[in-house]
Amino acid sequence: MNGELLHAPVMVGEIVEALCDTPQGVIVDATVGDGGHAAALLEASSRHRLIGLDRDPEAVAVARRRLAAFGARAGVVHARFDRLGEVLAELAPGEPVSGALFDLGVSTRQLAAKGRGFSYRIDAPLDMRMDPSEALTAAEIVNEWPEAELASLFAEHGEVRFGRRVAKAVVAARPVTTTLGLVAAVSAGLPAGARRRSGHPATRVFQALRVTVNGELRLLPGALDQAMAALAAGGRVAVLSYHSGEDRIVKQSFTRAEAGWCSCPSRLPCVCGAVPALAVLNRGARLARGEEVEANPRASSARLRVAERLDAPWRATGAQSSWAPEERGERDGEEVE
Repeated sequence: MNGELLHAPVMVGEIVEALCDTPQGVIVDATVGDGGHAAALLEASSRHRLIGLDRDPEAVAVARRRLAAFGARAGVVHARFDRLGEVLAELAPGEPVSGALFDLGVSTRQLAAKGRGFSYRIDAPLDMRMDPSEALTAAEIVNEWPEAELASLFAEHGEVRFGRRVAKAVVAARPVTTTLGLVAAVSAGLPAGARRRSGHPATRVFQALRVTVNGELRLLPGALDQAMAALAAGGRVAVLSYHSGEDRIVKQSFTRAEAGWCSCPSRLPCVCGAVPALAVLNRGARLARGEEVEANPRASSARLRVAERLDAPWRATGAQSSWAPEERGERDGEEVE
């Protein structure tokens, strides 16, 4: 698009295969981004129309330009994915919803934007907001949260090794106002051996901050529930995640719906009358093919899960994110090395 930097969508062929082989209706792309997956879906199937959501106003503008060629078959709105049900009720009342897509994480364009603060490779103000109109920034967390809360954040949402040491170093470096300033503080908090290991030492800290600033893990369970509840029988939901916390939430949401939210002990026959509302199509997450990973290294961490809606009532779950202590990067006060 006139030399504009666009995000390269991951596992496009797998997404098209999963969502175009569904009944005629509306596909909702809950994280439309630059519109790469959306364009591929619309090109592959003339039986579907698409509604895209994104909380990033820049992404909304890019996606609208990219999908303009599809005319009335494509619409893009500025909204967080936890407003999915509300958007569908307004823009597709009474229409069957045949597909829902979530591509979680941060886009190439967002990482490259010099003023957004998503990348540890570009010096920028510590921001990390997907929607610049929202209040909380990474700078506020880094400079105002107590050391213990920072350590917990790094462990839970970033699975950061030596999380307490890193939190102590960040607090000692305050005020930290830029991305490269945060990188220096993180590096100062790590043992020399950890700094020499593969991967950038600040990757997981930036991930933890981004997830928290944007409430991604907090909002995801409810958004998934809305998407699955909206699907018509035979409709499918596909989720691409890049972080173990995200993938865990997706797996748990699918598993509960597939079991009909059964409340019986797992080792006993079901007597509570649970009726499955979802069928998981693959046991375990699908991974990107080797040739795609070689061409686009970001695909190496992608995990794709797909499930199909059954002809059964949906039970409102009031879904919330949860983290079991044994799943954290730190256990019982000891750092995991």
